[in-house]
Amino acid sequence: MIDKKQVITDNAKGSNDTGSTAVQVALLTARINNLSAHLSSNKKDKAGQRGLQLLNGQRRRLLKYLERTNYDEYIALTDKLSIRRGQRIVR
Repeated sequence: MIDKKQVITDNAKGSNDTGSTAVQVALLTARINNLSAHLSSNKKDKAGQRGLQLLNGQRRRLLKYLERTNYDEYIALTDKLSIRRGQRIVR
């Protein structure tokens, strides 16, 4: 089970920040990790596999946006959440 409030407070920039890109990526990462653990023991859950693909795509789009707009925050967030980065932008 995901502790949503804890994830938000760990990644928020301020006290009322609940929807910034970093918070959204962190919440998606928590959901992806939870669903991956479920799918490791339930291999035939095809609907869950599709849901995981959709979550990964959404997180990938948000990370691409963050990489384009604020590269330093992108690097910090991917390091903090242990997300592999692509080699799109070389700086």
